Amino acid sequence: MWRYSRVGELALDTFTPTADAVATDVPVPQEWIDKGVSIARAADLTDGTSGLGSVAAGGPDVFATLNDAFSVDPIVITVPRGVRLTEPLIVGTHLSGEHAIGFPRLVVLVGEAAEAIVIERTTSSADTVLSVPLTELRVERGGRLDFVAIQQLGEQAWQVGSLVADVGQEAHLRVGLVGLGGAYARLRTDCTLSGRGGTGDLLAAYFGDGDQTLDFRTFQHHNAPDTTSNLLFKGAVGGHSRSVYTGLIRVDKEARGTNAFQTNRNVKLSEHAWAESVPNLEIETNDVRCSHASTVGPVDPEQRFYLESRGVPPTIADRLIVAGFFDEVVRQLPDAALVAEVTLRIAEKLDRVAEDLR
Repeated sequence: MWRYSRVGELALDTFTPTADAVATDVPVPQEWIDKGVSIARAADLTDGTSGLGSVAAGGPDVFATLNDAFSVDPIVITVPRGVRLTEPLIVGTHLSGEHAIGFPRLVVLVGEAAEAIVIERTTSSADTVLSVPLTELRVERGGRLDFVAIQQLGEQAWQVGSLVADVGQEAHLRVGLVGLGGAYARLRTDCTLSGRGGTGDLLAAYFGDGDQTLDFRTFQHHNAPDTTSNLLFKGAVGGHSRSVYTGLIRVDKEARGTNAFQTNRNVKLSEHAWAESVPNLEIETNDVRCSHASTVGPVDPEQRFYLESRGVPPTIADRLIVAGFFDEVVRQLPDAALVAEVTLRIAEKLDRVAEDLR
C-alpha cells in the first residue's frame, strides 16, 4: 500500500522526536463529566481502562509502530454505556518546531448504546514538521460515533498517519476526513466490522493545490454477517498537486449478507495536476452485495455549458460546479458549523487555483 507514495523522499534522520512538538487541547463541559464521560491522559489511567492499543494492536504499519514507541501523551476519550452527547467534542492538535517529529495519539471508546460526535482538528506552524498520528476508534454494541478529522497542516508539513476502527454489533460509525494542508499528507484508514449488523461509513473531501500530495489508503474489512460499509471519497487537484487513493473491500468467509460499496471521484483543475484512483475487492463468500467505482477527469464541459448558456460567467460556473461536486460529502458532516467551515475552506482553495479553471 505504498505504491504512488512519496515516502521514499522522507529522510527520517533529519527529524528529531520531542515532547514539545505536539500540543493537544480537549475542552470538556462539566455536565459531560457528571454523566461519566472521561477525557484523560493515558498515563493517568492506571486501572487498565485506557484502551490504548486495544484496536490498533501492533499497528497497521511501521509508522504506527513508531507512534506506539514514541507517543508521549495519548488522549483517551470514553463515553460510557447509554450516554448520548448531542454536541461535538473538539480535539485540537498543533505541531511546531523546525524538523520536529510528533506522534499524536487519540483513543475514542464509545460504550454500548452510547452516542458521541468527536471532531479532531490538526494544524501546524510554518516549520518543516513531521506528524505521525495514530487514532483508535471503538464503538460497542448499539453505539454510534461520528468522528471527523480535519487536516489543515502548514505547507511545509509532512504527515504519515493511521486511523484504526472497530465497529461492534448493530453499532454505527461514520468517519469524515477533510484533507487540505501539508506538503505530503498520508492517512491510512482501517475499518473493521466485527459485530453482526454493524455499519461503517467512510467519507472524505480533499483539495490539493501548488505542489501538495494528498494520499489516502482505506481498508473496509467485513468479518461478521449482515454488515454494511459505504465509502465516498471526493477530491480536487489544481496547480501541480497530486492525490492518491487506493482502497480494499475485504469480505471474510463468515461475513454473509455483507453490503459494501466504495466510490472515489476526482476532478482535475489543471493539466499539470494528477490523481491516482485504485479501488479493489477481495470476497471470500457468496450472498453479498459489493461494488466499487472511480473517476478522474476535468470539470464537466456539459455542466459548464449549461451554466454559461444561462448567463453565468465561466469562472463562476466552474466554482459552482466544484462546490456542488463536494457538497455530497460535506453536507453529511455531523455539525452545521463544521459544514459551513469546510465549505469556506474549499472556497478559499478555489480562490487559489482560479487561474487553472480555464
